[in-house]
Amino acid sequence: EVQLVESGGGLVQAGGSLRLSCAASGLTLDDYAIGWFRQAPGKEREGVSCHDTSYDQIFYADSVKERFTISSDNAKNTVYLQMNNLKPEDTGVYYCGAIYVVDASTWSKISHYDYWGQGTQVTVSS
Repeated sequence: EVQLVESGGGLVQAGGSLRLSCAASGLTLDDYAIGWFRQAPGKEREGVSCHDTSYDQIFYADSVKERFTISSDNAKNTVYLQMNNLKPEDTGVYYCGAIYVVDASTWSKISHYDYWGQGTQVTVSS
């Protein structure tokens, strides 16, 4: 059984930092890329970042470039999202998902993901 478990969310002031973790079981990062998405209240889920360790590909949404950093620890089967200089508009539920084949045109498309975690809440106060 595949499971993705997010952790690390919380409440932080604007300008602060958080590090999210996505622990995967039932699959390996050698086979699947992991993407981070977020969903704000009343809005659609949007892609934030994705890391494909097999082909050394990393993707970021324009809104988080220079502020967020994605990384992976294949030995722990865990993907991290370091979020710095957080803004109120970064508030939302953050989900990680597993995608088998990824490129620049697919990493942010929800329909291409095979598995999802339950999400972790990130709230940035102004």
